[in-house]
Amino acid sequence: MGILVIGAAFVDIKGFPQDNYIPNGRNVGRVEYIHGGVARNVVEDIANVELRPTYLGIVDDTPMGDAVLKKLRNHKVNCDYVLTIPDGMGTWLAVFDNNGDVAGSISKRPNMLPLVDLMNEKGDEIFSDVDSVVLECDLDKALVKKVLELAKKHGKKIFALVSNMSLAAERRDLLKQFDCFICNKQEAGMFFFDDYMTKSREEMRDILAEKVLQAQIPSMVVTLGGDGAVYADMQGVKGHCPAIEVQVKDTTGAGDAFCAGVSIGLTYGKSLPEAIDIGSQLAASVITSSENVCPRFLPRELGLDIDAQH
Repeated sequence: MGILVIGAAFVDIKGFPQDNYIPNGRNVGRVEYIHGGVARNVVEDIANVELRPTYLGIVDDTPMGDAVLKKLRNHKVNCDYVLTIPDGMGTWLAVFDNNGDVAGSISKRPNMLPLVDLMNEKGDEIFSDVDSVVLECDLDKALVKKVLELAKKHGKKIFALVSNMSLAAERRDLLKQFDCFICNKQEAGMFFFDDYMTKSREEMRDILAEKVLQAQIPSMVVTLGGDGAVYADMQGVKGHCPAIEVQVKDTTGAGDAFCAGVSIGLTYGKSLPEAIDIGSQLAASVITSSENVCPRFLPRELGLDIDAQH
């Protein structure tokens, strides 16, 4: 058993300025190539809580693809259902400012449709042996529908992540079938056709409670950066969870770690506020890490009463 994570693997090319970032100028600094992708990041973060997740995705038939698989397996991620095909991974090119925030980015998305054939063949085998499902909801509609079909058939909770809100917004009807949808403040504005960037956390809490009912989304969590996160569900429950105050080194990957923590909490019996607290702990550990990765946790350190070998 364990959490099944479905989505794309990316190669992230990240540029960091040596001094103050000049938006329209040439910046001296460093460039790093690392493994990325929302789903790939999330499954690694879940593995760092010793929960033995399963990854359903695609990698390149190149040394980089081999390296992605090797790293995930070293983290004890089950990669038995990962496909290896030419040009199977995406690319994310990003430039950061001197505060560690993304100043601009471009991404090339991979073709994930081969996973539909895999699930047609082995879907029952895969879904019958997991505790919950985490899915990038902006993948191809045929793939999202297949995942939802299998999750419903096998009675599994399913949580939605987003890497491209423009595409995720096209699947708003499908989001009614997810147990929880997690995104950030800017993405929430895109999804609900509004601008929330100047809204206070109290205003965002009330707006979200209203929008969740209108959109018929079972529950939703919206991150607010340093202001923490707000949440609401269709039963009228709403609230705000503060962020953990830490010294920021690099915010990259914090959102993915937060999503991993929320999914872990909701999978293993925690309430929405309790799950958000787990997500905040994982996000804080990434922000303060010198290697910008989620350190390892034991389940009991996060208040989870489950076997570390689960």
